[in-house]
Amino acid sequence: MSEEFLDELRAAFDHIDPVPKEVLAAGRSALSWREPDADLAELTDEKERQLAGARSTSGLRVLTFNAPGRTVEVEISGAGQDVALTGRLAPATVADVRLRHPNAAEQSARADETGRFVLTAVPEGLVSLVFHLPDASCVVTSWIRL
Repeated sequence: MSEEFLDELRAAFDHIDPVPKEVLAAGRSALSWREPDADLAELTDEKERQLAGARSTSGLRVLTFNAPGRTVEVEISGAGQDVALTGRLAPATVADVRLRHPNAAEQSARADETGRFVLTAVPEGLVSLVFHLPDASCVVTSWIRL
């Protein structure tokens, strides 16, 4: 097939069935989130904990993610606009923490020397955490739904 034919075919499809702008934007956004050298911390455990003295049935959701040589523990509390993530990176180290969400602005926090971090007012939906460590390595959690 010649390049001219392929160009004409591509133009015909663009005219007949163009790719929606939202799909193109999502694709570009997905590529901007890539952390090619990051270690993936996969979700390995999920538990519900009842808050002491709470009347409601809602409690804390506790997630554990594991990557080579690292563990991330995250407690999810609240609902709606009041969701908070409180976490710990082990082994303990300082890190820049970034929360990714497909439909909201990124949020960031700093893990202190004990590896602890807090993110508040986290929007519901899909989220992932990115940790930039002092040795220039990076850990990314798998996506979860809040």
